[in-house]
Amino acid sequence: MNQLDALRQWTTVVADTGDFKQLSVSKPQDATTNPSLILKAVQKPEYRPLLDETVKKHAGKPLDEVIDRLLVNFGTEILQIIPGRVSTEVDARLSFDTAATIARGERIVALYKAEGIDTEKRLLIKVASTWEGIEAARQLELKGIRTNLTLLFSFAQAVACGAAKVQLISPFVGRIYDWYKKSAGAKWDEAASAGANDPGVKSVREIFDYYKQHGIKTEVMGASFRNVGQIQALAGCDLLTISPELLAELAASNEPLEHTLDAKAAAKGDAKKVSYDEAGFRFALNEDAMATEKLAEGIRAFAADAVKLEKLMQESGK
Repeated sequence: MNQLDALRQWTTVVADTGDFKQLSVSKPQDATTNPSLILKAVQKPEYRPLLDETVKKHAGKPLDEVIDRLLVNFGTEILQIIPGRVSTEVDARLSFDTAATIARGERIVALYKAEGIDTEKRLLIKVASTWEGIEAARQLELKGIRTNLTLLFSFAQAVACGAAKVQLISPFVGRIYDWYKKSAGAKWDEAASAGANDPGVKSVREIFDYYKQHGIKTEVMGASFRNVGQIQALAGCDLLTISPELLAELAASNEPLEHTLDAKAAAKGDAKKVSYDEAGFRFALNEDAMATEKLAEGIRAFAADAVKLEKLMQESGK
């Protein structure tokens, strides 16, 4: 049994890609996308026609709507290949606007429904884990719209997401690792900070254990991996979303894989229950320099890629 198959025994494997033609190889249960992945995909010759056709078909409509239609076209193609759910992201520029995030999420759901997709079972609306985004997700969940809270870097964000009863969270393992490695500079010891000692892995384990101990139903999906060691150290997490390259690396290895995260064992923990109001949340996030910086950086990066995608669409429509 290769490591990818071994991982599937305990964890739902999710593909992190906009390149849906690769999905038949790795056979994931679910798939996630984001503006950066879609931008990367439409710059490939095999996917550019999807962008051009979307722009042509919806010429004259607002650009933000055309982008949502492109995202839904990608998501619909993905759902033809995978048996589970696809995550489609709300524009990162709305990360601090609860009402606009709700409206955009509802529109994306409506577009999927128009394609005949059972959105309650097969779609997750992806929202940034800001205070405003978490509140938007809470309200969307009350309407039967399932959400995936992304750009999650801190325990405080995870606690607030659990209280909002969101469907799923995506703690970003690799970006946490990046921050600590950069911060340490020449003092960074790669070997000593690998596996279970990886700061991104430790963050996900803390959240996973807390959720299981306190009976929080929100699913934990580790994301943003830099190497297979991070994935191996989180075997047993509810879900892991993995790039095609790392999925291939796992599939090529026949080394034994240890079951490292165990929900039953975690449920026996003794971590104190925590809660935050808005002021408490903002202060806790502010106290975490890594999470504050990576959240802001992530929103800026996704927003920049959304702008690039808009420019490609404008060029296509000329």
